[in-house]
Amino acid sequence: MLGFFGKLTLALLLASFATPTFAEYPDRPIKMIVPFPAGGGTDYSGRIMAKYMAERLKQAIYVDNRAGANGIVGLQALKQATADGYTIATASDGPLIYNRGLYKDKLPYDTLKDFVPIAMVMKLPAVMVVHPSVPVKTIGELIALAKEKPGQLNYASAGVGNFSHLGMELFMQATGIKLQHIPYTGTAPANQAALAGNVQVTFNNLESLMPTVLSGQLRALGVGEPRRVNAFPDIPTIGETVPGFAMAAWTGLVAPAGTPKEIVARLAKEAEAVLADPEVLVVLEKQHVIAAPVTLDAFAAFIAAENEKWGKVIDSAGIKLQQ
Repeated sequence: MLGFFGKLTLALLLASFATPTFAEYPDRPIKMIVPFPAGGGTDYSGRIMAKYMAERLKQAIYVDNRAGANGIVGLQALKQATADGYTIATASDGPLIYNRGLYKDKLPYDTLKDFVPIAMVMKLPAVMVVHPSVPVKTIGELIALAKEKPGQLNYASAGVGNFSHLGMELFMQATGIKLQHIPYTGTAPANQAALAGNVQVTFNNLESLMPTVLSGQLRALGVGEPRRVNAFPDIPTIGETVPGFAMAAWTGLVAPAGTPKEIVARLAKEAEAVLADPEVLVVLEKQHVIAAPVTLDAFAAFIAAENEKWGKVIDSAGIKLQQ
């Protein structure tokens, strides 16, 4: 029979076969779930990170687009994945933050309990624009016109619960104005409605709207960033008129709850290095996207604060969705 030390040695030996050591991670390809179709901002973010993190980790990272139900399908799959560092996700504010307030107890995951943050990745700055037929050139003038004609101005969003919708709700709550919401089925049709003059206002990402602003088809009033965007320094921030207003879509890396802390820290370290890479920063700048690296603790605190903030905005606006 084995003595105590013999049993201990055997147990340690078996454990070493059962679970690869941290030093060996990763020893096989990593799956990165993206809870939206290929081609969108979250997918773009995920593919950038997959490409450059794979080079640093010396292991393939393949993107698995699991679209459906406002990002719910993909994050439910992440929740159900083994928490071993070989399944992660690039998600965005919608499925991680807004869904918690939009779906309430019908949401099959809890962002704060079922996932562990890895890294905030990037922000997609947004801009508020009006059709040239609207007699305003500043955020202040838009607020004054809306107060003069309550509920008579329309704004387009990319869909109920989209950041373009919630950003305008935040703007209305901060200014006390009332605009009529016209939801569309995506960014492209919402922007087209603004171009056609079917709506007077829209709020969406810079990358999609600035070509129409530069061509004179739409008029930019303000960006949703805390500071002016370097590429367009003449466009003021909305916050210059509405103190404290800030709104941008963002993306981040998350893993299933229970993923070993050492693996999360390794992934966070590599993500941080990617977002400091001059080559990556040039690629992002060309797309009017801002790298947004923060510490692990800061990202976790940000997610918690955003859940509280947007829960209140959604409740105040009475927005509800059914899965």
